[in-house]
Amino acid sequence: MDAGKNTDNAVDMRVNIAGVEWKNPVTTASGTFGSGAEFCEFADLNKLGAVTTKGVANIPWAGNPTPRIAETYGGMMNAVGLQNPGIDLFCERDISFLRQYDTKIIVNVCGKSEKDYCEVVERLSQEDVDMLEINISCPNVKEGGIAFGQDPKAAEGITKAVKRYAKQPVIMKLSPNVTSIPEMAKAVEAGGADAVSLINTLTGMKIDIHRRQFVLANKTGGVSGPAIHPIAVRMVYEAAHAVKVPVIGMGGIANAEDAVEMILAGADAVSVGTANFHNPAVTMEIVEGIKKYMQQYGFAKISDMVGIVD
Repeated sequence: MDAGKNTDNAVDMRVNIAGVEWKNPVTTASGTFGSGAEFCEFADLNKLGAVTTKGVANIPWAGNPTPRIAETYGGMMNAVGLQNPGIDLFCERDISFLRQYDTKIIVNVCGKSEKDYCEVVERLSQEDVDMLEINISCPNVKEGGIAFGQDPKAAEGITKAVKRYAKQPVIMKLSPNVTSIPEMAKAVEAGGADAVSLINTLTGMKIDIHRRQFVLANKTGGVSGPAIHPIAVRMVYEAAHAVKVPVIGMGGIANAEDAVEMILAGADAVSVGTANFHNPAVTMEIVEGIKKYMQQYGFAKISDMVGIVD
């Protein structure tokens, strides 16, 4: 689109993700924003398209032993291990908190077996939440620990399973630790996914050369932050060309330029993660920055921008 076509400079930032209308295309990446309570002094949750919660399981998870966070060049590593209070406390405390705000609620769901996922999804079918994001980077304990999201058949199978219980649209969150991201995206689409989100963290390792020990107690952890952004953009582009369902892009988004880049690559919406830790107001800045970009280049609505770099 040529600059100047949207001559009145008014922009419509609304996006439709699997039948759910967000006021703008910006949400938060699971595990980086809690359920919003920690950030509401710094960011106006009413101005976000959606809030994506920290992962929740059918029972409380203690997570991994410490140390479980480390800085890296251009980002960080975490091996928190999806520590969470369990679905009962989550429903009682976190959903009621988020319902105070005019934003969509996306609940991230984790589990170690098909039964675990389905129990949480079934419970959430009775709750006032808008969408579910299924974290398939979890280890499948019944298949020797390989993540559900690393095998196309397993990914399709877990998607079909949760769809049987879900009342809300289901977003399948894809792992980048695979040979072919288009193959994984097609697998969950075949399983009935209403949307996909990507990328989750890349698996990495850090060693303290002076102590000659692993920095993380878990040895490996998920790498996130600006250093992974180009990889995420490539994978979002590939996934968007592989499936017809909406794509939510994430991975190293630190400012509005990064977010716009994701949208031009094919993302219908974007999710901001690690950047929240060093700038709690970054989501507000990104919403405003996307708006200014649209005004500068004459885009009337977000969909005019999606995937136009081909």
